[in-house]
Amino acid sequence: MMLARVADSLYWIGRYIERAEHVSRLSAVMLNATLDRTAGAEQTGRIGLAALGEPDSGRANQTYEAAHDLALDRADPGSVVVSLASARENARQVRDQISTETWERLNLLYLRVTGAGVEMAFDDDPPGFLNEIIADLHLFKGAADTTLSHGEGWRFLLLGVFIERAQLIARLLEVCFSDGKTPAVTEPIALMSVLRMACALEPYLRVYTADINPRYILEFLLFDEDFPRSIRFCTARLQDLLSQLTREAGAGRADALRLAGRLDARLKYADVEEVEATGAGALLAAVAAECGAIHEAIYETFVAYPLELSLPA
Repeated sequence: MMLARVADSLYWIGRYIERAEHVSRLSAVMLNATLDRTAGAEQTGRIGLAALGEPDSGRANQTYEAAHDLALDRADPGSVVVSLASARENARQVRDQISTETWERLNLLYLRVTGAGVEMAFDDDPPGFLNEIIADLHLFKGAADTTLSHGEGWRFLLLGVFIERAQLIARLLEVCFSDGKTPAVTEPIALMSVLRMACALEPYLRVYTADINPRYILEFLLFDEDFPRSIRFCTARLQDLLSQLTREAGAGRADALRLAGRLDARLKYADVEEVEATGAGALLAAVAAECGAIHEAIYETFVAYPLELSLPA
């Protein structure tokens, strides 16, 4: 069984990397929407800030300042720069467990967002700056996928990615569609922006063609089994990863798997029409709460487990 501190660091690398990518993407979408001075563009800014937990204090009309702080504010624990710094620190602690390629990619990205010229680089082209971060994070994930052994460490890294992703997408959908009977987002530009925030526009269009419909967007991002950023896909991967880790760890460590299985079943057998009729708020709140419970169970099972469980009988 992998050392608890190593599992913990790899798990948090996954979470911080996914968080940095999500915040970068939402910020870039908000900035691009400002080029179109319509009600849909204004709504995009409010959606993005609400999905990131930013207070509604008129800041939605100050998209540049908001995006700057979300990217580079070192006092904000959810900013891109803090997330990347935290991911790098965790990677440094387990440098012997990851490949040179993954370390170098993460270290170069950290140096970019903390270097002396970062403010000028952001000012010159804010959306471009953020999109370059996203591209570098994709390179990091690609390097990890192709250079790390797909064993326990890899599974803990992916656990972090998918539990973070499920919570972030659930929060985005909660802002937009918590009441399925009267969706909060109806402007076509805002709906397309929501899809872009989930990196889902092109995959969605391949399924539903050009029908930008709130119900279909909710259905796609909640229940699509093939799209890697849908909540259903994330929960299925969580169950699969925890099944493998629990099998490797032995008996007595199935709490996280039980919770993940229950969440996956909730989404697998959900009635789309019922969700639409009653509102998605309850289901999305349950996803967020159960992801939190899975996180706690992962810690109790693999990080803070009793000493006697780590010793052979």
